[in-house]
Amino acid sequence: MEASQFKSDQYVRFCPGCGDHAICMALQKAMAQIGIPTHQVAVISGIGCSSRMPHYLNTYGFNTIHGRGGAIATGVKTSHPELTVWQMSGDGDCLAIGGNHFIHEIRRNVDLNVCMFNNRIYGLTKGQYSPTSAKGFVSKSSPFGTVERPFVPAQLVLGARGTFFARTLDVDMPTTVDCLVAAQQHKGCSIVECLVNCVIFNNGTHAWIADREERAEHSIVLKHGEKMIFGKNRDKGLTVEIDPQTFVPKMIVVPADDPRVLTHDATQTDPTLHRLLALMGQQRYLEMDNGKWTTENDDLPVALGVIRNVEAETYDLAVSRQIAEVRERAKAHCFDELTETLESWTL
Repeated sequence: MEASQFKSDQYVRFCPGCGDHAICMALQKAMAQIGIPTHQVAVISGIGCSSRMPHYLNTYGFNTIHGRGGAIATGVKTSHPELTVWQMSGDGDCLAIGGNHFIHEIRRNVDLNVCMFNNRIYGLTKGQYSPTSAKGFVSKSSPFGTVERPFVPAQLVLGARGTFFARTLDVDMPTTVDCLVAAQQHKGCSIVECLVNCVIFNNGTHAWIADREERAEHSIVLKHGEKMIFGKNRDKGLTVEIDPQTFVPKMIVVPADDPRVLTHDATQTDPTLHRLLALMGQQRYLEMDNGKWTTENDDLPVALGVIRNVEAETYDLAVSRQIAEVRERAKAHCFDELTETLESWTL
């Protein structure tokens, strides 16, 4: 199939330069690569810039109300398990008003593909800070800097016993397509954190890894079965070290030829290593001081690509099986049979 088959006839109304354009194109490419016909795909969203995505994809779509995309997507998949269901949501829509739906669709392991666009700002509502904005971030709703501690999406996903978590960057099209394809192939709730830029209200929020010259030093694209190596010269690797004082494991950077360099295993059931990988470089996103980052010297790269991909029973399949089992045991299989089992009188 061709990506053009998944493009709708609607004019794309993202701001020029918005990172959502890239994710939209990547979705169309990924859907074409997956090869599922357009009439077997449903795209569900809440409210926000990224939530306009159903308008731009030539599939079934539903632009729902703020924060409720996860609830609607769960209903669609449970009632029509044959459909491939995508959920489009932003960091505000997904983690604020929609937070409960988000953690419970993960906990239930509903077979959904969730794209969470994280630009760390409310864009559509004109520049208020969001649940992922750094502490101290100055915005229209926090003119003196927000005093709140932000969410780290990866912590929420893994804390809710997530079976699939990936992270990608709007300017890295190949990695984005790979993550989206892997998300659809995963049977369960797939969360893809899409780091996108908002040129109007939070321009450059991911610049330290989005910049082409710096990306190789500040990020690592993880691939299952391959060594965790990064850097402009591919001269750095990652391994785990146990702190002798606290006995807490931590990721460290070592030379690429060090025999301790780890091989990425996205299918490892225990989430300990996946959590360490997902949280690398996130300190940079947590706190600001007068508009400047307080941690400039974190040498750990931000992990991109598929970080976790494990198998577990899906909610929608479990519900379908339960319904079939109950029907098989039931004495009545239709309304007429039910009435025949009831006491009746002839007048």
